[in-house]
Amino acid sequence: MIQFITHFTERYTYADSARMALSGGCRWIQLRMKDASAAEILPVALEVQALCKQHHATFIIDDQVELVQEIHADGVHLGKNDMPIDQARTILGPDYIIGGTANTFADVVMHYRHGADYIGCGPFRFTTTKRNLSPILGVEGYSGILRQMQDAAIRLPIIAIGGICREDIPPIMQTGVSGIALSGTVLRASDPIGEMQTLIAMEHHYHCQQETSK
Repeated sequence: MIQFITHFTERYTYADSARMALSGGCRWIQLRMKDASAAEILPVALEVQALCKQHHATFIIDDQVELVQEIHADGVHLGKNDMPIDQARTILGPDYIIGGTANTFADVVMHYRHGADYIGCGPFRFTTTKRNLSPILGVEGYSGILRQMQDAAIRLPIIAIGGICREDIPPIMQTGVSGIALSGTVLRASDPIGEMQTLIAMEHHYHCQQETSK
């Protein structure tokens, strides 16, 4: 699974970035507008939500639990400094997707116990799109966390995130993660739609390899 996280650049608006990712075949969009108020996010969220519906894609909003409930988005992604996952679950109930950010196995365990549906695990490497980064994981970090999850019988999708480029996809997928979240590597490409198509094809190829090797 490829997840796309919206990003505002000099060339593209948040909605532009989502539109290109969807046109390139991505079917999971997270609207991330850090430091914006719910009132500022609302019109953009409605625009991106309409695009996601057109493409039958999952629509997740970063942080804004009440807004997710208000417009009936598919779910929310919660960072380490956002609302706790168990509190969000109490508000949203069982029908919404709730994802949490993790950097360590202890983070994964906490989110698992609190009812998360998936984990955005990172950062893989340094990224300029996020402030106050946690320690860099790299391929070895993912392998270690997934090994600990297996030993603890914890089954939860792990999505690698944080400065991931095209050439990183093969080694990351080989660790056994469920998917990859991307932003800058798509938007920096000369052809973002074509880049997303290429990335999805690569991820699908390695996912199929994993399935056949089981």
